[in-house]
Amino acid sequence: MSLLTIGINHNTASVDLREKVAFPPEKLDRALKELKENTKVNGSVILSTCNRTEIYCDTGSFGKTQLIDWLIKFHGVAAEELKPSLYVHEEQAAIRHLMRVSCGLDSLVLGEPQILGQVKQAYADARKHSAVDGNVERLFQKVFSVAKRVRTETEIGSSAVSVAYAACTLARQIFETIADSVVLLVGAGETIELVAKHLQGHGCQHMIVANRTKERAEVLASQFGAQVIALNEIPEVLPKADIVISSTASPLPIIGKGMVETAIKQRRYQPMLLIDIAVPRDIESQVGELNDAYLYTVDDLQSIVDGNIEQRKVEAIQAEAIVSEESALFMTWMRSLQAVDSIREFRKQANDTRQDLLSKSLQALATGTDPEKVLLELSNKLTNKLIHAPTKALQDAAEQGDPAKLTVIRQSLGLDQTK
Repeated sequence: MSLLTIGINHNTASVDLREKVAFPPEKLDRALKELKENTKVNGSVILSTCNRTEIYCDTGSFGKTQLIDWLIKFHGVAAEELKPSLYVHEEQAAIRHLMRVSCGLDSLVLGEPQILGQVKQAYADARKHSAVDGNVERLFQKVFSVAKRVRTETEIGSSAVSVAYAACTLARQIFETIADSVVLLVGAGETIELVAKHLQGHGCQHMIVANRTKERAEVLASQFGAQVIALNEIPEVLPKADIVISSTASPLPIIGKGMVETAIKQRRYQPMLLIDIAVPRDIESQVGELNDAYLYTVDDLQSIVDGNIEQRKVEAIQAEAIVSEESALFMTWMRSLQAVDSIREFRKQANDTRQDLLSKSLQALATGTDPEKVLLELSNKLTNKLIHAPTKALQDAAEQGDPAKLTVIRQSLGLDQTK
């Protein structure tokens, strides 16, 4: 088994180049088939996301130069454009890299959990195309167990590192559960969509989307079973909302102090959480002066995010130690496989020699040759055959002036064992 990884990611290549060497489903099918049928790669997995494209191979007799040339030809990109952005990892470095990627240690957002699902999907795609051999199979199963260990033994993925996720985390901290809370989402852009996904993931069942354009709001709401209202309907709906999260491009505030004050009275002063992640602000800052209204701005959330990023960096130190330990152990296991093959080959060679000489000795006995003479000849020939290769190796090491090699051979022959 000879492990090789080549790839580009958000640290080494522009979005434009990453798009050129991406593997969408229709290309992935053909690529895995080519690697399996037209090259000398034993097994391969291709990971292709918006932030990276990587090929993991049990290369057999297929070298890194050949694999890079194949990638260039497959995508039709210029070598001078791609090669400066490529990184190559071999053997233990390749194992360690895959483990770091799967644990989120090499991600744009440190510790993000989505990458593990993407690695698992890449592995599943490769298996579907019968592109995974036994060695690659064992590697990826090990990688998945290491990722699980990192998630179990560290807190690298537990804290919010995006404003959208921080907003949801804050809501869960203030309310015991958000499953029964009514959440009013103001806006229908990418940030609100991400917030809605996080809310749904936390079990939120009651969402209302308010937007200037109802058509856009309806597209978003359809994904989450949410109600849709226009912006001018907010005053009527606000008293029902336990949580308000707003992110629009409005140049002026949409929710004012008077509107919230009225809503709180109608709620009989039940607390309301308002999170304004818009710039400029969607919610008047004076809302924060009201009793039972808890207002957080994008700056407040960013402070939470910054603190959590620092915490993830601390947890990453422990995660890196786990990855280093586990990659070394897997590499040791890989090397042991080479020993197993060598031992099997050596035993077969010795047994073939024994069987050949024994057969000749039995034939000699059958023709009436003196048994003592037969046994003496058998023992001499067997000894000479078995010591010929080690003797030659000792002579070569001595003639080459290679004391380290000579020591290894002596140890392997048991010549330096303590009596």
